[in-house]
Amino acid sequence: MTNSIDDLEKADCILVIGSNTTEAHPIVGLRIKRAVMKNDCKLIVAEPRHIRLCYYAQQWIRHRPGTDVALLNGMMNVILAEGLADEEFIRQRTEGFEEFREVVEKYTPEKVAEICGVEPDEIRRAARTFAEADRAAIVYAMGITQHTTGVDNVLSLANLAMLTGNIGKEGAGVNPLRGQNNVQGACDMGGLPNVLTGYQSVQDPQVREKFARVWGVESLPDKPGLTVMEMMEAAARGEVKVLYIMGENPLISDPDIKHLQEALEKVEFLVVQDIFLTETARRADVVLPAASFAEKEGTFTNTDRRVQRVRKAVEPPGEAREDSWIIAEVSRRLGYDMGDVSAPAVMEEIASLTPQYGGISYRRLEELGHLHWPCPAPDHPGTPILHVEKFTRGKGKFSPVEYKPPAEVPDEEYPFYLTTGRLLLQYHTGTMTRRVEGLEELSHPNKVWMNPEDAERLGIADGDEVVVQSRRGAIRIRTRVTGKVPPSVLFIPFHFGESPANALTNPALDPVAKIPEYKVAAVRVLVGKEAEGVDVVSLSSTG
Repeated sequence: MTNSIDDLEKADCILVIGSNTTEAHPIVGLRIKRAVMKNDCKLIVAEPRHIRLCYYAQQWIRHRPGTDVALLNGMMNVILAEGLADEEFIRQRTEGFEEFREVVEKYTPEKVAEICGVEPDEIRRAARTFAEADRAAIVYAMGITQHTTGVDNVLSLANLAMLTGNIGKEGAGVNPLRGQNNVQGACDMGGLPNVLTGYQSVQDPQVREKFARVWGVESLPDKPGLTVMEMMEAAARGEVKVLYIMGENPLISDPDIKHLQEALEKVEFLVVQDIFLTETARRADVVLPAASFAEKEGTFTNTDRRVQRVRKAVEPPGEAREDSWIIAEVSRRLGYDMGDVSAPAVMEEIASLTPQYGGISYRRLEELGHLHWPCPAPDHPGTPILHVEKFTRGKGKFSPVEYKPPAEVPDEEYPFYLTTGRLLLQYHTGTMTRRVEGLEELSHPNKVWMNPEDAERLGIADGDEVVVQSRRGAIRIRTRVTGKVPPSVLFIPFHFGESPANALTNPALDPVAKIPEYKVAAVRVLVGKEAEGVDVVSLSSTG
């Protein structure tokens, strides 16, 4: 996030797009609701489904799945046509504006309406509300990123923020919500295939030399590794022989589960390190029992770059050990001794090698409670708001982005859009929450959400069992007939192994970020005799 979570309450307008915030990020959702109810903030929700935030919104835009770029270009077209852009900000702090303008001027509200299924006046209304606010914030999540055009979607949001001057000030910014509690921290610490800590490129010889010297090795690899999806594809081809999976349950969370099962079967040695025996762990050759968050020391860095201490409350049960101890012990037995991997020692090394974390220490976190990176020096107060005076690259760069349709759209054979997401009562792959009896009673079994018009046409009643099938697989699931999804759109939560939504989703990738297109796939619904004998995917529950 360019701004802090607290900062959302200072916004005059908030655009929430591609985020079911109250269910997937309930604490952030509370801040947004508070901004609306206490500070008269105008809320715009752009979302195909009717979500809880729609009750608080001044305007709900129900656009077709996968048409975010077109919608945003349409809003920016209006802002330019009606003279609502922040010309001073554009002139002083950005570049590439004319090339951007040439593209956006083609996306009139009328043209965008045909793509998105939204009335032209609704696009105009949203554009005016956002551009006329003194402080306007953008909030998005995986409904924006999990597309083959995910990078284009994010660039479009950056364009909108710069066009209206809503960067580098309170109550504004571009604010992505990360999917789990320490995803930001994992990325900061080099949990990506092309960087070391602090997003320092593995291809930079000076960076490699710095890390090699501290780690006591002659050299480090200079080529980027594989992303998660690239690893699985390489495993399916027999090119990856060993997989070490830590704190991840890809048999539920990754797309095209049947193909993933085939890939894991080809792996010669599978190691899974986790706190429970997940669906993926059950297939492992070796399971390393890990400690949970409450059983170890360290820090988490949350979605707004806020670094906070994690303190051990109880000892790990049985043979479970902290992740750092397990990794260090495996490393030692492979011939490299990592030395002291206690949490304070690791934090000191992070600060010594990572410019953004250079001023963060346990002592300061104890005193202050938290610090936002970048915090480059011990006397630096941290940075709750990014890009206040200038962008990291100097000037902000406008990106001309053309609309591209999803990799797979409905047709006669597969006439429905499928989109996936989360429920408030379950968390990610259900590894933890599906072991809670009360949560299971309230949210089980999994259901496919279907519009009443589609249900009536297919002769389906609420609670009926159907088969939902894509070109990649099929699942058996009960129906929830509701107007919260539009006609021709189905929604399936992905938490449940018995009816895994990701048996249906499309593994097509964004060409830059390599993120799969979880949010749009073409499916059909089979009922009665046509559903009999269909080979369905079902994984045993973790509950």
